[in-house]
Amino acid sequence: MRKMSLSDFGFLVQNFAELLDWRYVVMWAIGGILIFLAIKYEMEPTLLLPLGFGTILVNIPFSGAVDRLFDGKLQEGALSTLYKAGIENELFPLILFIGIGAMIDFGPLLSNPKLMIFGAAAQFGIFFTFCAASMFFDLNDAASIGIIGAADGPTAIVVSQKLNSAYQGAIMVAAYSYMALVPIIQPPVIKLLTTKKERLIRMPYHDKKVSKLTKILFPIVITVVAGMVAPESVSLIGFLMFGNLLRECGVLNSLSETAQNVLANLITIFLGITIATQMQAEKFLRADTLLILGLGLFAFVFDTAGGVLFAKFLNLFLKNKVNPMIGAAGISAFPMSGRVVHKMGLKEDPQNFLLMHSVGVNVSGQIASVIAGGLILNFFL
Repeated sequence: MRKMSLSDFGFLVQNFAELLDWRYVVMWAIGGILIFLAIKYEMEPTLLLPLGFGTILVNIPFSGAVDRLFDGKLQEGALSTLYKAGIENELFPLILFIGIGAMIDFGPLLSNPKLMIFGAAAQFGIFFTFCAASMFFDLNDAASIGIIGAADGPTAIVVSQKLNSAYQGAIMVAAYSYMALVPIIQPPVIKLLTTKKERLIRMPYHDKKVSKLTKILFPIVITVVAGMVAPESVSLIGFLMFGNLLRECGVLNSLSETAQNVLANLITIFLGITIATQMQAEKFLRADTLLILGLGLFAFVFDTAGGVLFAKFLNLFLKNKVNPMIGAAGISAFPMSGRVVHKMGLKEDPQNFLLMHSVGVNVSGQIASVIAGGLILNFFL
């Protein structure tokens, strides 16, 4: 057996000293909180659990999970390799969009197309936050931070990556964390901006049959139109709509089901544990990171507020009033935001079923957020 040398002893002492660094302890606590939220409250467990565990993994001193210098040589870590293979080239978020597209039923939106305007209105927070962030960061970073308000993790990854933001890790973490916290963030904002009377407004749902041809043509038309308006959004909207075409074509049911379940869950797990490479203590525990997290929350709040206030504004001119709460579902967090609005409606009035309306607005927000991301890329690239 080899005897321990002085260099080995020195390494152990250094490792122990690193363990005493308070920053690692803080990151372990953050990772533990994410795991707790995933298991105890089932908040996006397929995302938060791998993200939380990955956060602990990359903050172990001299962790072999991430790239590190050892004796002057770079040793590649498995998670860093995954990051380069799936995040830096935007592969993971785009593949995830196929799964998301396969999950979405655009029927409620197609049966009531006017709901699309609420999805557009709920992107207000993106541009408002961009203006606020530009006071602290350069324009590319400010635009990347603003897109957190899209409540769309894959879009946030692609935009921050293409704009080469220096804060990609914080932006990714903020986008996905706040998506998971939608049931906590949105209700107080909605209640603050609406009266009891407004929350009690009933919206009868008239089920209009949408033809199969319409459902097949919709993803194709949206891809072409969005591509002409914002060419940089073609990969984002194209993968999303391709997934939806798998769902609606009727001849690839097994592929559609695989995309919705196995593919989406697998890629989400890889995304979560891979994004954790950007949560290393020296990168994450900085004042500007905390500012980005604050601006991300600001974006979510103003997206929600923008949708609600727009619905209230429309009610000034509408004979048949809309429940302003459905405007909040215009953020891209599908289907969480639609469910939040539906549950709030039932809490106010057990006979007030807003699900189909809120889901229709929610899927329109999914399209609008991708187009908003494409417009930002078009402007800055």
